[in-house]
Amino acid sequence: MSSKEEIINTFDPNGPGIAGNLFGLPFQPEHAELLILPVPWEVTVSYHSGTSGGPGAILKASSQVDVHMNDIQDAWKLGICMLPIPQEMIEESKKLREIASFQIARLEKGESIDVEDPLVRSINEASENLNIYVKSTTHKLLGSGKIIGIVGGEHSVPLGFIRALSERYDRFGVLQIDAHADLRKAYEGFSYSHASIMFHALKIPAVGRLVQVGVRDYCEEEINVIQRAMGRVVTYFDQDLKEKLYTGKTWDSICDDIISQLPKYVYVSFDIDGLDPKLCPATGTPVAGGLEFYQAVHLIKKLVLTDRIIIGFDLSEVAPGHDDWDANVGARILYQLCNWCAVSQKKLKLRTEAQEKIRMK
Repeated sequence: MSSKEEIINTFDPNGPGIAGNLFGLPFQPEHAELLILPVPWEVTVSYHSGTSGGPGAILKASSQVDVHMNDIQDAWKLGICMLPIPQEMIEESKKLREIASFQIARLEKGESIDVEDPLVRSINEASENLNIYVKSTTHKLLGSGKIIGIVGGEHSVPLGFIRALSERYDRFGVLQIDAHADLRKAYEGFSYSHASIMFHALKIPAVGRLVQVGVRDYCEEEINVIQRAMGRVVTYFDQDLKEKLYTGKTWDSICDDIISQLPKYVYVSFDIDGLDPKLCPATGTPVAGGLEFYQAVHLIKKLVLTDRIIIGFDLSEVAPGHDDWDANVGARILYQLCNWCAVSQKKLKLRTEAQEKIRMK
C-alpha cells in the first residue's frame, strides 16, 4: 500500500482529477485527514424534493473544482475523501418519502393528523433510527482522529453528529447559515422534520449558543423560541443584514459582530438555501434574498481567523435539479468548509501573504 506522501508525490493537482473521488483527489479513507459522511436522507421535506441526490451530485460535480486556494498553503494535500454513499438509505428514504407525501397531502386538504397514526409513527421512528446511525458512525470516525463533515440530504440529518460532538466537547456554539430558523417543535406531524433540526439541537446542553445567519422565512412559533431562549439564540435576519449594508455598514464589520456571539468551539451547519436562490434554484425550499457565495466564504474565513475552532460541519439541502448548477455551487462551498475547518484545527497552514494580512490588521 502506498503511503500518503507517495500518493501526494505522484499526483498532479494541475491536471484532471481522479474520476469518482471527491474533488478528483487521490485519497482513500485511510490516507485522508478529513472524511465526508454522505447521508442521502430525504423524508420530511415539505416542498420540492431531490436532496437525497445531493451527495452523489456533489461528488460528481466536485471533479471540476480546481483545488488551489489563495489563502491556504497546499490545501489539496490535506486529504479529503467521501465515504461510500449508502444506496440502501436512498431506497429506504424513497419509500418513506412516499408515505410522508401522502400525509402532507392530507394536511393540505385540511385534514388533521394524529401523531399516533401508524404512518406518522413509522416516519418518526425511522428518523430517530437515522439519528442513532449518524451519531454512532460519526462517534466512531471521530475516535479514529479524523475531521468529519456531513453532506445531506435534508437538513434533519446532522442531529446525530451534533449529539456525538456533545460527548466530546463540554460547550460549543452552532453557526447556522440558513433561509429558515428550523426551530419548530415538529412540522407536519414529523418530530424530526427538516424544519425542527435546531429545536432539537437546543435540547443538547453542550450547545451553548446558536447563531443564525440569513434567516428570512419563519413562523410565530419560532420567534417565540428565539425570544424565550434569553440570548442563547441570536438570529441575524436577512432583512436586517441587508438594511445594514444599504445604510453603509460593511459586510466585514457585520461578520465581526456575528462572530463575536460565538464561543471558541463552533459547529457550522450550512443549509444551501441560506444562499441567494440564484445559486441554488433546485433546493427544497428556496427563498428570495440570502447571502452571496463570497459573503458566506468571508464569514467562514473570518471565523477561523479569529482563532475559533470548527469542530465539525454539515452541508444540506443541495438538490441536483435539471443540470449541475446546484451541485457545482455546493461542491465549492464544501471545499471551502473542508479547508477552513482544517486550518482551524491546525491541519493546514495559511500562506505567508494571508498571515501578513492578519498581522497588519
